[in-house]
Amino acid sequence: MKILIIDEMHLSMVEMLEKDGHQVTYSPKITRSEILEQVGNFEGLIIRSKTPMDRELLEKAVNLKFIGRAGAGLDQIDLDYLVERGVKLFHAAKGNRDAVAEHAIGGLLALFNHLIKADSEVRKGVWDREGNRGHELMGKTVGIMGYGNMGKSFAKRLRGFGVSVLAYDKYKLDFGNELVEEVNWEKLKSEADILSIHVPLTSETRNFFTLEELKSFSKPFWLINTARGEVISFASLNAALDQGILRGAVLDVLENEKFQKFTPEQKSEFEKLAVRENVVFSPHVAGWTFESYEKINQVLLKKIRKAFGR
Repeated sequence: MKILIIDEMHLSMVEMLEKDGHQVTYSPKITRSEILEQVGNFEGLIIRSKTPMDRELLEKAVNLKFIGRAGAGLDQIDLDYLVERGVKLFHAAKGNRDAVAEHAIGGLLALFNHLIKADSEVRKGVWDREGNRGHELMGKTVGIMGYGNMGKSFAKRLRGFGVSVLAYDKYKLDFGNELVEEVNWEKLKSEADILSIHVPLTSETRNFFTLEELKSFSKPFWLINTARGEVISFASLNAALDQGILRGAVLDVLENEKFQKFTPEQKSEFEKLAVRENVVFSPHVAGWTFESYEKINQVLLKKIRKAFGR
């Protein structure tokens, strides 16, 4: 098949596809207008998240047989239209699930132990032990919202910390095991000291965590979001932190990740969030390790081979 790659990938992807006999065009700098001009010539598209796969683009892809999404999120793809057209969709959540889980643990430990604040102070000659007294994970109850690849991997990483793990997934049943207790949403909210979000961005999850929803938790808790920023707004985060509903947050994703495109309200709310010592940020890199960069390719290639007879 003729396959167009429109985002940066580990170059092993090109090598493996060409070894299987495919004709690969690797164009990580390609613009949307150029994709629209060229996409009709290709049977396969491999993407990350730079360019939305909307109806306008997909209608131009007259020969398209599959899209390979190098990552987990599918919120920028017109899934209904792919079904209508019979175009296969592969994604690679298994490729970066370990990276996401480790990052979530790392962010939580950094938050609990004031590692960023303490590091900054010591570099400035400030030796404040009491001001950097931390919390232990041992004995806490961790709630996981969404028990897919990422949620499962996160639960597995928690195993050695002496915590209780509760998981809720609206679309799954009977997944409880020695790692995790399956619970409903109300039970999770009544017991969690920590909540880690592992859900896709959908019409149901967008802005799900309103201030009212956060208030319905039984006790103040720490929040980890390595999923999608749009599930909780800057304003809701600030209000919950101000009111003591949230004790702190680990945020790998943001409501808007393009700083230059903030609305005035977003800019104001983000500035408030950015000065908080009980918030740990990273730039949407939880699944972005050197290892996951290659694993994602391997997962995608395996799915392409299975679907097309290799």
